[in-house]
Amino acid sequence: MCGIQVLITQTSDGADTETYNEIWANLTATNSRRELGPDAHNEISVNVGPARIKLGAHVLHLRGPHTQAQPLVSQTTGDILCWNGEVFGGLDIGNRNDGIELLNELQRQKTHDPRTYIQRTMSKIEGPYAFVYVDREQKHVWYARDYLGRRSLLTKTMDSGAMLVSSVADTADESTAWTEVAAQKIYCVDLNTRSLDGGILEYSWQYAAGGLEIGAEDEHLVLPFGRVDQTVDDIGPISDVASSVQLSDLAEFPDICKWQPYIDRLKSELTQAVKSRVDSIPPNGTHARCGVLFSGGVDCMVLAAILTTVLPRDEPIELFNVAFENPRQTKLQSLDSVYDVPDRKTGRLGWNELERIDPHREWRFIECDVPYSQVIEHKPHVQQLLVPSCTVMDMSIGIALWFASRGHGTRVTATSRTEYMGQSRVLLLGMGADEQLGGYSRHRSAWDKSGPHALAREIALDVERIATRNLGRDDRVVSDNAKEARFPFLAANVVAFLSQTPIAYKMDMRYARGVGEKLLLRLLARQLGLVQACVLAKRAIQFGARTAKMESSQTRGQDFL
Repeated sequence: MCGIQVLITQTSDGADTETYNEIWANLTATNSRRELGPDAHNEISVNVGPARIKLGAHVLHLRGPHTQAQPLVSQTTGDILCWNGEVFGGLDIGNRNDGIELLNELQRQKTHDPRTYIQRTMSKIEGPYAFVYVDREQKHVWYARDYLGRRSLLTKTMDSGAMLVSSVADTADESTAWTEVAAQKIYCVDLNTRSLDGGILEYSWQYAAGGLEIGAEDEHLVLPFGRVDQTVDDIGPISDVASSVQLSDLAEFPDICKWQPYIDRLKSELTQAVKSRVDSIPPNGTHARCGVLFSGGVDCMVLAAILTTVLPRDEPIELFNVAFENPRQTKLQSLDSVYDVPDRKTGRLGWNELERIDPHREWRFIECDVPYSQVIEHKPHVQQLLVPSCTVMDMSIGIALWFASRGHGTRVTATSRTEYMGQSRVLLLGMGADEQLGGYSRHRSAWDKSGPHALAREIALDVERIATRNLGRDDRVVSDNAKEARFPFLAANVVAFLSQTPIAYKMDMRYARGVGEKLLLRLLARQLGLVQACVLAKRAIQFGARTAKMESSQTRGQDFL
């Protein structure tokens, strides 16, 4: 993981150098994760054509046998790479540093085809990323986020015309707003022109179509998955007996034989996704290497149940369960504890289920209790991390993720409660399951109003919009705690499988809430032995952890902070 910051100015720029120095210092402070500190930090300044480029990188070691400082510089061409990502497929990385291997591959491809080497190389890469690449020979600066937007990258053009690219915003200078780099494209600043803002080229990601294969056409960026299959077979009503099914016995589920190949395939694809995301994490002594942000819901329960099958038996798994003191809810309800929130209850049940299906694993259940006073204390810092996201809902979700990923809490066992600080540098999150498997209330509403065709269109639209949603925001919040978020449901192989799976074998809204939505995932959960989790209805984190409407019931999620 790497915090990136880049400043591009024209060498003839007469702007105040002190202003640029102040901006650079603020970016360094926000990108370096000073609370825990990066493992390496370095800066480089170069002149390229009419531009002066300053690059900084702040590394958290998560790949390879040793910490690799950035920016990375090619010894043959002088090209420079800042890489905040993980290569999980497309290149043979082994136990080497993926940033170095990617730079080497870019240099090889550039030798063969200097015009389209960026597009050809990035079309092969599977994994989350944000990068900046300086081609000193061609006088180009390339920058992008991955096609699903799983890593944060922001841009900002100053009044002077100078351009900033950064993982996190600098809010000290608000003369021009930061914007999130659109994940559907790769951008190239052509420094052969005399104007920075007038020379930005754009290359769009495309679905493979008409026989197009990766690398078959010069300037195409080809996605590793297809569009969502919207085919809807004719379906009729189901019996009263079937509509009341509770998944207690898979053998009794109607047409289970037809579902079984899809259940087995989802298990296989998710296992591959989880394994590729944890195998490369460096050893951490006797400490945990990987944890799960854990509400006890079906998404995180399935991830945890699969994780225990791929990690070595002697490694602990951390389950971070966050709960907030909500003063408004405390006034309205009589609770044994102010932290006795919905996600705490389901989290404890889920922890017990995991211990039952794998009693030999050391499951560390961490209760992260957050007093309201801490919310007030850290809210300004979290608000800065959210930029450019700035709504009440962004804060409700962001502050829950920030405190959960921080990992400060109490480790609970059957006989004790001890103060605990999380050890994992990698956290698995369940983002992407709801969009692909029909987990949102709007999916059931589409079904109720207009039937299966409307549901199929809504799912396709949601999957198309994943890249424009909030994964960049979530990355900024989690990485601030020197942790890296990884999303197995958004692995390319999982998205490809689910996109080609008929709607009728992913969800079935004829069944009751808590069964029909994400039905394929629920059937997998039941097969894994998660009897209670497989029938839990969807609950958003801001309601499950009680970060929503802390001060007033009148605020709306879309209101600006």
